[in-house]
Amino acid sequence: METPANPAPTSRPGVAAVVYNPIKVDLEELREVVTTQAGAAGWAETLWFATSPEDPGQEAARSAIDNGADLIITAGGDGTVRAVAEAVRGTGTRMALLPSGTGNLLARNLKLTLNDITHSVEVAFSGVDREIDLGVIDIERPDGTTSTHVFVVMAGMGLDAKMIENTDDDLKAKAGWIAYVKAIVLSLRDPNKLHVRLQLDGGTEKRATVHTLILGNCGSLPGNILLLPDAKVDDGLFDLMLMRPSGLMGWISVWFKVAWINRILRGSAADASIGKLSSDRSLRYETGTRLAAHLSRPEKIELDGDGFGEATAFNAWMEPGALTVRVPAH
Repeated sequence: METPANPAPTSRPGVAAVVYNPIKVDLEELREVVTTQAGAAGWAETLWFATSPEDPGQEAARSAIDNGADLIITAGGDGTVRAVAEAVRGTGTRMALLPSGTGNLLARNLKLTLNDITHSVEVAFSGVDREIDLGVIDIERPDGTTSTHVFVVMAGMGLDAKMIENTDDDLKAKAGWIAYVKAIVLSLRDPNKLHVRLQLDGGTEKRATVHTLILGNCGSLPGNILLLPDAKVDDGLFDLMLMRPSGLMGWISVWFKVAWINRILRGSAADASIGKLSSDRSLRYETGTRLAAHLSRPEKIELDGDGFGEATAFNAWMEPGALTVRVPAH
């Protein structure tokens, strides 16, 4: 849902805060653009909060909210966006995205401009509000403790999480998504699979053995790869992907479905037959609102492209319309 975005209650000018990753942005340029656009839109003086290795964005965003911010402009990568979303959950504070990372996954799925700071900031102050869904996940650790987090794009285990763990951060900073090629090769050499018990929407618990498990709020990745073809950010559902290719032909089948069926045929005259092809033993799709999973041993887990340690179980659900993001007014 998109609604016109009033700056703030009419009794005072709107207050915006910028939560930025100092490694990802040109702060001097960003300050100049934000000051110009905020003044033109009639907003008050902007607040500024930097992230740090100790705080990827949650505390910075909470400080912004405590200081009266109506809108938080998030300038950083996917990790910064996820952290700020975690902090604004349940507060009613709006977010705007200034894509500054490698993946920029939420911005891509919302079809926002990726490489134009002026346009992104203009949208922040003069765009409209769009309500999107937010994924929430309780992660149980090997020591029995539990932590709660959010994801705006995807949560994953298996090959997906191992790829994140094997990615060279220095190479990622220099070469972008090329850094994931090496990580994928290393991860494919790992013979271990996930042995998991799954309960979808409170139904019957089922056992599964898979290479990869992904829960997605949206499904588009860089390179025009549509990993979850039916995922929508505002349908109140997550899309579940279970990947279990067997041997070389199994991997070729998965590649064909992701790279050809999901990317090329969707929306074409052949679209009506895709549902029959997209789910089989090697690649299965389902949708739901809540998923409980119990692993046979601790496994790596990732949220929105960042590793989140090991999990022995998790409980994930969707909160429909829980996050308000600024998008262009059309």
